[in-house]
Amino acid sequence: MDKGLGSFDSESEHTDIAGLNWNLLRGDLSLPSAVLYEDRLRHNLDWMQRLVDAYGAKLAPHGKTTMAPTLFHMQLKRGAWGITLATAQQTKVAYWHGVRRVLMANQLIGEENMAIISRLIEDSTFEYYCLVDSAEQIDLLGDFYSRRNQHLNVLLELGVPGGRAGVREDEQLTGVLSALQRWSRVLLLCGIEIYEGILDDEALIRAFLERALNITRRLAAEKRFQRSPILLSGAGSAWYDVVANVFTNANFAHAVDIVLRPGCYLSHDAGMYREAQKKIIDRSLIADHMRPGLLPALQVWAYVQSIPERNKAIVAMGKRDAAFDAGLPSPSLRYRPGADAPILAPAHWALTRMMDQHAYMQMAQEDNLRVGDMIGFDISHPCLTFDRWRALPLLDAQYRVVDVIRTFF
Repeated sequence: MDKGLGSFDSESEHTDIAGLNWNLLRGDLSLPSAVLYEDRLRHNLDWMQRLVDAYGAKLAPHGKTTMAPTLFHMQLKRGAWGITLATAQQTKVAYWHGVRRVLMANQLIGEENMAIISRLIEDSTFEYYCLVDSAEQIDLLGDFYSRRNQHLNVLLELGVPGGRAGVREDEQLTGVLSALQRWSRVLLLCGIEIYEGILDDEALIRAFLERALNITRRLAAEKRFQRSPILLSGAGSAWYDVVANVFTNANFAHAVDIVLRPGCYLSHDAGMYREAQKKIIDRSLIADHMRPGLLPALQVWAYVQSIPERNKAIVAMGKRDAAFDAGLPSPSLRYRPGADAPILAPAHWALTRMMDQHAYMQMAQEDNLRVGDMIGFDISHPCLTFDRWRALPLLDAQYRVVDVIRTFF
């Protein structure tokens, strides 16, 4: 049987992966390949859930990062309140794989997208929320779901000037609330949602969070919400400690569920989110007491395919294999087939350029690199690495393949 992962295109063949006894270092996988490390994945899973629990909040990790139902269920089993997603199609994938609570942190727009959700919420066991931020959108939703005799749970999204979606001004808020009142028997206002990650200044983020608190209190006093507890949700992967601190320390006259939505914590990375994690540990006493923090659990392995110049190696990995939008992948491990174990890559190795299927790596002549050597690369921004792969081997500490994590982008 072909040892490449391509032999597992059929779900019926995905049975006892561990029993195949594949090992990355033995050359049993077709490279390049993105891989996940089981021990680090489980560490991150446990770390984030314990942190959110310590704050007294709930966790709805953003599933768009991985679009891997196996990972969704790991998160839910560990205690996640639900899964966050971004589109109707993603929501459908999650539903098909057994997820029964989705917070779609986005506006639901378009006839077919509304129809997808309409079919899903026919299942009374499925709990779904989407965002609203304009009277025009509310009228579209109200008309569509009233014709189907259905209710739709919605959260009011707040935004900031220069940001993306979300209500900015009081006048806009008044129009949105009026529209919700018109459709109050169809669209059920369940809470408030924000995304603070569009800002990069802590003072501005805290001001935004306080605005969300004030509006939540005001609308609760006006009896606008049709869910108890009221949902109050925020937090991407860089400022979840600040959101948790501000929201969970606020005083409310009504019951409120604080729902945090970081997505990249499960795989983490060695780039932009590693830097964000350092700041979180510096800011948060809870995170500081939980050292070590998150660990990079995702790498891309590739072969050295050519050494055309003394100080340059060409690696068989490119933009179609790894994210490059937030920094190029970083050489982390090197392995020569037949050796006992990988060793750390020299600190001076660095990628200087990536093409579709090639990467240019700077090195030194004395580094004794050979064609056929294997290099494990750390990445920055896991979202745009996951979406390049339909199957990611899950490795144990000895680089044995214990499972294959499938994605559904």
